[in-house]
Amino acid sequence: MVIVDTSVWSLALRRRRNKPAYDAPIAELARLIGEGEALIAGPIRQELLSGIASEEQFVALRERLEPFPDLPILTRDYERAAMCFNQCRARGIQGSNTDYLICALALRLRVPVFSTDLDFGRYAEILGVRLHR
Repeated sequence: MVIVDTSVWSLALRRRRNKPAYDAPIAELARLIGEGEALIAGPIRQELLSGIASEEQFVALRERLEPFPDLPILTRDYERAAMCFNQCRARGIQGSNTDYLICALALRLRVPVFSTDLDFGRYAEILGVRLHR
């Protein structure tokens, strides 16, 4: 199982796919989906659905995401996300609350994160989050 970050879902679902650099992450996401290993969390779903210009596009994207249930988020995940934030900040690394929540979930569930966001490499060095390559 792998938590798939917004950056990867976005490549496959929202952006134009005409760049060769997108081929590998999109193919890997398709493989993870096909094997039933792709995980999503509510905050990732929210990021993906935010900023959609038309209601038609919003509904279409929402429907494409419906087969993927949200990971349960516990109080301790929010607390651990805050600890992740504090640990990274102490080392000069800034990140979003959503990124730190993803890290907390990955640590609790002992699963890697699949992201094209280079910030996750920095988080991994400090927090011990595993990355999916």
